[in-house]
Amino acid sequence: MKSNTKPTSGRLLYAQSGGVTAVINATAAGVIDTARAHGVKVYAARNGILGALREELIDTSKESKAAIAALRHTPGGAFGSCRYKLKSLETHRAEYERLIEVLRAHDIRWFLYNGGNDSADTALKISQLGKAMGYDIRCIGVPKTVDNDLAVTDCCPGFGSVAKYTAVSTLEASLDVASMADTSTKVFILEVMGRHAGWIAAAAGLAGDHADAPPHLILFPENVFDEAAFLAKVKATVERVGWCTVVASEGIRNAAGQFLAEAGTRDAFGHSQLGGVAPVLAALVKDKLGYKYHWALPDYLQRSARHLASKTDAEQAYAVGKAAVQYALADMNAVMPVIVRTSDVPYRWKIEPAPLSKVANHEKKMPRNFITRDGFGITAAARRYLAPLIQGEAPLPYGKDGLPKYVQLKNAAVPGKLPPFKP
Repeated sequence: MKSNTKPTSGRLLYAQSGGVTAVINATAAGVIDTARAHGVKVYAARNGILGALREELIDTSKESKAAIAALRHTPGGAFGSCRYKLKSLETHRAEYERLIEVLRAHDIRWFLYNGGNDSADTALKISQLGKAMGYDIRCIGVPKTVDNDLAVTDCCPGFGSVAKYTAVSTLEASLDVASMADTSTKVFILEVMGRHAGWIAAAAGLAGDHADAPPHLILFPENVFDEAAFLAKVKATVERVGWCTVVASEGIRNAAGQFLAEAGTRDAFGHSQLGGVAPVLAALVKDKLGYKYHWALPDYLQRSARHLASKTDAEQAYAVGKAAVQYALADMNAVMPVIVRTSDVPYRWKIEPAPLSKVANHEKKMPRNFITRDGFGITAAARRYLAPLIQGEAPLPYGKDGLPKYVQLKNAAVPGKLPPFKP
């Protein structure tokens, strides 16, 4: 939507939120490059929304053009991220008012929040409060999440690269298991991220294209975990193939609705902390079937593996950052640039604005027609959706030491103007 008035000057504030990805810095580069092209100075919040609350701002104009360009191939969050959820305006109004005070003090007229569902909700609330408090601010949500669970957008920047990492890791580990299965490991279990949505687990299915190809079982959080069916499928696979690869989403639940990997704690967003589903499944395989097993938990590796990033993902990440600035400067407010697929073959996509109200607090799960009838694999429809997202490589510059040349920014601090504030 458009606002009634349009800022004629001011600065843009960009912040990163939640778990970072292999390509979130490409989005930052898209933001900064585009803003610079329009003569707009960009501040970044140190450690996400906490930096905005604490008035810990970074002046990106101190960074060279080469440093910003290097963000396109550097993983992690260049300005720091956080898991901190702003609650409702009614219960935490002081925090929202503090944000407006910081924005006003530094003449920030555009706020871009790069994150998932919770970040979209925060950007929407700040846009609403700015209007209520008479402060002229444009708030744009910028999509990012490896979980691929944002509504409206066809896919989420960050997902394509973790999908590629997962598919490649499944293929490579399975070749290892197949080599040793006669006298060693019979069952390999790979646990991947995905608390409520099985998109990452589904991507493992791209590793094989026939019935006996790995992964032989994919466990989705969209399905209730059936222990008997799981064990029967593993046993039948080992007897037929000689070994079995299982890919499990961290968020699978039993019939009572409990996470198999429930650790009993919660993170800053109120989400259950999961303690590892792979060892739980491995124990079942050992106790009930007696097979030798190995399990792996890639954890941060899957979302930080820039060396295996998808070219499609890297390009989309930059594009949403560029579009976010264009929308902000075009006087749009409370919107998010989303990816719209226009063709599967050849794969084509474009960026369009979507209202934050249609993204915030909505969750996109795997469609039922993406999961095979037995519940353990992906369908042809899922392959058509997933395959383009892992296409292409995004090469890195390497140094003489054989390691990637990643950039570390100066992150020069902007002098504070307000009293300290503790969230």
